Amino acid sequence: MFPRRPPAGLAAWLAGARGGGLLGLLANQCRFVTGLRVRRTQQIAQLYGRLYSESSRCVLLGRLWRRLRGRPGHASALMAALAGVFVWDEERIQEEELQRSINEMKRLEEVSNIFQGSGVERHPPESKSQTEGNEELKDKEQPWEMVMDKKHFKLWRRPIEGSHLYQYRVFGTYTDVTPRQFFNVQLDTEYRKKWDALVIKLEVIERDVVSGSEVLHWVTHFPYPMYSRDYVYVRRYSVDQENNVMVLVSRAVQHPSVPESPEFVRVRSYESQMVIRPHKSFDENGFDYLLTYSDNPQTVFPRYCVSWMVSSGMPDFLEKLHTATLKAKNMEIKVKDYIPAKPLEMSSEAKATAQSSERKNEGSCSPARIEYA
Repeated sequence: MFPRRPPAGLAAWLAGARGGGLLGLLANQCRFVTGLRVRRTQQIAQLYGRLYSESSRCVLLGRLWRRLRGRPGHASALMAALAGVFVWDEERIQEEELQRSINEMKRLEEVSNIFQGSGVERHPPESKSQTEGNEELKDKEQPWEMVMDKKHFKLWRRPIEGSHLYQYRVFGTYTDVTPRQFFNVQLDTEYRKKWDALVIKLEVIERDVVSGSEVLHWVTHFPYPMYSRDYVYVRRYSVDQENNVMVLVSRAVQHPSVPESPEFVRVRSYESQMVIRPHKSFDENGFDYLLTYSDNPQTVFPRYCVSWMVSSGMPDFLEKLHTATLKAKNMEIKVKDYIPAKPLEMSSEAKATAQSSERKNEGSCSPARIEYA
């Protein structure tokens, strides 16, 4: 028996090993194996894409993500290979985030007289029970610094730990528009394209049927000579009619259908929480609002320049929002209503029936007090 001649591929492989060394050989092998696995994963994704609907694929990928979340490297490789599906289980705004913003408004109302009439204290008060009972939180959070003090508008800022950025907080009051009108104008993306001249693009990318969260792509002009910025963020709002409060929470996310563009600078760090407390009701003039905001505009300017831009840009935006609300009110411009209608008044017989039904079901489940879009 004569020895069998090695295949041509094996001979070339051995020649490469002799010429390039063992490290080069291992690198080539790793690239080969990685390429095979990526192609195999893409083939599996295409197969499941033909077999299952988009909603079914989202559920399947959500389960895989939760299983692989604790294994470094595996989850990111899987999601990169299966690009094109947004995992809502990881990115949706949770009810706890909404409630946290509402609790902050309640806490401020309890320990101060910030929102009585048109007066606003010069410093956001800190709850004694919170600051004294949690020394670690006290050490991490910096004190608020007054930036702007007007009759119906107060602006503070404080440094964000571990960065050169600031977090901003606004307390304000409007008495000539209703909370419903102000809230709807904020949420209506089509109307904003008309009243905000800085908007280049603003559209809803995807909606979550479970929570009502939405992913939006927003492209906006920045002051010359800076490039325009674009934001990809998820938002969720709620209207608590029982406690007479509204809340809107937004934060930056990554979405596979909106990759970064060389035409714009992507803002990857962005958070905003707006809480509105009507003076009387949603449909009567007068309300107070609490806005907490932070982002990283990805500029090379010094810290004080960025702070000046945000400190001047935020009042300007709120005034434009207020003016757009007045215009919609006075000119009767049609704006989408995001607030659920109040329930109809029930007769005494219907109320008695409902009360007896509530007694039967008492303890089985808690009533849903916040209605989500």
